[in-house]
Amino acid sequence: MTETLAIKNLHVAVEGKPIVNGVDLTIRRGEVHALMGPNGSGKSTLAAVIMGHPGYEISDGTIELNGENILEWDAAERARAGIFMAFQRPMAIPGVKMADFLRHATTNVRYPNRKEGEQLIPMREFRKELREKMSQLRMDEEFARRYVNDGFSGGEMKRAEILQMAMLRPKFAILDETDSGLDVDAVKLASQSIAQIGREQLGGEQMGILIITHHDKLLDHNAPDFTHVMLGGRIVETGGLELARELYTEGYDRIRAAHPEDAAVEKEMAASEKQQGIGVA
Repeated sequence: MTETLAIKNLHVAVEGKPIVNGVDLTIRRGEVHALMGPNGSGKSTLAAVIMGHPGYEISDGTIELNGENILEWDAAERARAGIFMAFQRPMAIPGVKMADFLRHATTNVRYPNRKEGEQLIPMREFRKELREKMSQLRMDEEFARRYVNDGFSGGEMKRAEILQMAMLRPKFAILDETDSGLDVDAVKLASQSIAQIGREQLGGEQMGILIITHHDKLLDHNAPDFTHVMLGGRIVETGGLELARELYTEGYDRIRAAHPEDAAVEKEMAASEKQQGIGVA
């Protein structure tokens, strides 16, 4: 039976302000979903809540992994269970080398019952796999000796996120605007790498991927099985790759006209965000 990540009637607020207003979304292993929408429509908030960010108020709905509600799980438990998120703005961790970080994280994900202090993946095995993945991503081996995201360019941060995805081999990957801040060549490489990693078999099944993006180039090698449009904190339309192309070339005027109530909510959310500085991308 194919594993699923299902969001059901999810309602989320920040400081009492509604941001996500009843989202339903089911992702199956092997599927690629694109999530698009104007700034402030709630896309990044939805991603953060799926991953277990503690700074949001969930008033209704569930997030289910293979039928089990995981809302009470913290982010570490969700990661060990096979959920991964590539951040739009990754944090720097000075003093922690990429290789050390990845060895610990990879061990914890592959051996979820491991306790701190117990044996890590053997160094020789880990180094071999890390070098293979870095070569696949066209990354210099020196990269592994640098501190996590410390002094990284925007492009280096995004490649580091994709390297983590390659090593952790999640069941479900959420990519929050991985293409932002990248030039054309870097977006092409990122698109190719995500596709190659996502097609790799894990436990007999491919990865389920949710790509949050404003553009279509990241989808060149990751043609979505489903494209979802988020407006006013709700998914208002679902289509295929053709819908993603339309949104990129023509914008959201047709969507707003077709869903005036959600467009009005979007306008209110944008005004509230501006007044209070609440990030609801």
